[in-house]
Amino acid sequence: MTKILEMYKCNICGNIVEVVASGYGELVCCGEPMEHLIEHTKEEEMLGEKHIPVVTKTDNGFEIKVGSIPHPMTDEHYIMFIEANSPDKRYVKRKYLYPSEEPEMNLKCACDDVVVRELCNIHGLWTTD
Repeated sequence: MTKILEMYKCNICGNIVEVVASGYGELVCCGEPMEHLIEHTKEEEMLGEKHIPVVTKTDNGFEIKVGSIPHPMTDEHYIMFIEANSPDKRYVKRKYLYPSEEPEMNLKCACDDVVVRELCNIHGLWTTD
């Protein structure tokens, strides 16, 4: 069974899908089951880069940066998007990024908390811990 906001990737063509309505069955692309992208929550020392989103509360909402030191943003290795969700998963805000951009996002909201995740084109899906 799939759940809302889960992400899946086709390891043949590279398509990535996000579930918008829970359902039964298997997600398939290019004739093969899609890989469920698991959200990483702990840095792995061997990577060298920092992937965990750093969230800072501001007067107007939140400032979000990828990594305690900025993640590389090259054509070969970059953050594809940053996504902020309300804890109840009813509200979602996503910012798509290009390799030349800084891996950060400002979120204006009156909420008390957000769950943030980001997708690295090489190292997968990461979330706040």
